[in-house]
Amino acid sequence: MTIRSFVTEEAPDGLFSEVRPLVFGAFDGRFTDEDWEHTLGGRHVVVFDEGLCVAHAAVVPRTLCVAGAPFDCGYVEGVATAPEKQGRGFGSLAMTEISRFIRSEYEFGALSTDRHSFYERLGWERWSGPTYVRTGTDEVRTEEEDAGIMVLRFGPSGGIDLAAALSCEARRGDDW
Repeated sequence: MTIRSFVTEEAPDGLFSEVRPLVFGAFDGRFTDEDWEHTLGGRHVVVFDEGLCVAHAAVVPRTLCVAGAPFDCGYVEGVATAPEKQGRGFGSLAMTEISRFIRSEYEFGALSTDRHSFYERLGWERWSGPTYVRTGTDEVRTEEEDAGIMVLRFGPSGGIDLAAALSCEARRGDDW
């Protein structure tokens, strides 16, 4: 098994032609071109088994506000394991590396998921407060996202209230 970590701009030639179908396939038709765009522009971790790309996770920079206070956030995107390799720890390896990177480079980690138990065993916590999207000076409530947001608190974010209001900036496609 091999783990490679790199920023988008330094991706080895042809690697994204392996990673992209892996991510799209793992989401079984629920991953869009806009979702793929959200994975780019940050750090990637790719796990290889016997030379084959079997897992991926990415983290991109975003500013999330907790009760109005901004945090430099590492936002996780594109976490996927090849369906035939799931349950063997490859996704956990990718997320462990991503979490380590978040702790070294950001104040806070966040992601959106419906697979809570996978992330909880890796130290991530469910957000219990209301969520919003910022567009300029306006905030729009995103109730449908409340149950899916998870965070990684540490250092400067270690004491934040999980029941406080949480907001992200608007972006093309899914905001969260």
